Amino acid sequence: MPSPNRSSSPTPSFLRRLSMAFSVLFSGELARRCLAADEPLVAAPAAAPAPVPVAPSPQVITLKEATPDAALQLLGLFQREARLIDFVQEDLTSHADADVGAAARLVHEGCRKVLAAHFTLVPVRTEEEGRRITLPAGFDASAVRMTGNVVGHAPFTGTLSHRGWRVTEVRLPQRAEHHDASILAQAEVEL
Repeated sequence: MPSPNRSSSPTPSFLRRLSMAFSVLFSGELARRCLAADEPLVAAPAAAPAPVPVAPSPQVITLKEATPDAALQLLGLFQREARLIDFVQEDLTSHADADVGAAARLVHEGCRKVLAAHFTLVPVRTEEEGRRITLPAGFDASAVRMTGNVVGHAPFTGTLSHRGWRVTEVRLPQRAEHHDASILAQAEVEL
């Protein structure tokens, strides 16, 4: 079969050219043949380059779009039971520490009430904080964050500084269809 006329061949796309460049870059044999032939960096049709080992691709992470309604509903519950937004939005620099502490106690009590009513929480790790633990190879990195001087490979031995929290059940109240979740607290007008 006659060789194609190179001048009338369409120019390869950028991605094809990039692929060809990587083929030459990772195949010493193909690079040697191209230099020896003094031809463009194209593989000869008679001999395909040796397959290039490819590192396994990292796990593909699919991002889910979160709707803000549940978060807004929860923030509304914290406002209603603990006045959390009022507390955080308040400029505390002009208040005495004792006043801030008294307000914080009320906010703490209300937040605790919301958490207990709407979530079942359990510790991620059951060991007591301050104990030495060993993380085996393959430990769940989404559940345990290592801090400090992290080098090498598992197993890792360290001190448990925080047990972590996991939600095992969520009990948010149902909302009416046309409820505006962005209204966290209604404005109040006293008559």
